[in-house]
Amino acid sequence: MGLSDPTDIEAYDRWLEKITIGGAKPLTKPIEIRDYDPEWPAMYEQEETQVCSILGERVVRIEHAGSTSVPGLCAKAIIDVVLEVANSADEGAYAPDLEAGGYVLQIREPDWFEHRLFERPDRNVHLHVFSASCEEVDAMLRFRDHLRANAADHRLYALTKRELAGRSWKYGQQYADAKTPVICEIMARADRSHAR
Repeated sequence: MGLSDPTDIEAYDRWLEKITIGGAKPLTKPIEIRDYDPEWPAMYEQEETQVCSILGERVVRIEHAGSTSVPGLCAKAIIDVVLEVANSADEGAYAPDLEAGGYVLQIREPDWFEHRLFERPDRNVHLHVFSASCEEVDAMLRFRDHLRANAADHRLYALTKRELAGRSWKYGQQYADAKTPVICEIMARADRSHAR
């Protein structure tokens, strides 16, 4: 997701306008990284229950991902829920029901694994929707599991997040994309560990 150069503001403006429903939304305050909150898993469980009650058997897989899913890791305090449905490009099969349940479609990325991002206006939740058996979901969960098990990469990622959050960004996605080199470095180690 995102562009290779998070400092190219003009390119970011064009790209975000293309994928964001209702237009790109610049940050209105600095990115805040919080210490780990032991309530985050329970907050995820609440969202999982809600999504499963809305979609029922249309849920192929649902998982807690992102930094709030890693015990002890600092995070932006946004619960990232990863959902697989049969075909994320077929929005009519799931999006109207999610929106009726309080989730609002914010991002549509047909060129990136047919990713859809829903948010909750009343809670700090990002619901990422992908198609069944999506390789990106597998990678996200491998990254999560590696950070749960590897103290050195856990520390490296925390330090990276705090350092990047201290910079000025026009868009939150720029902060996310600036983490890409470190994520790739950690993922290479995670993949090697996973292959053993």
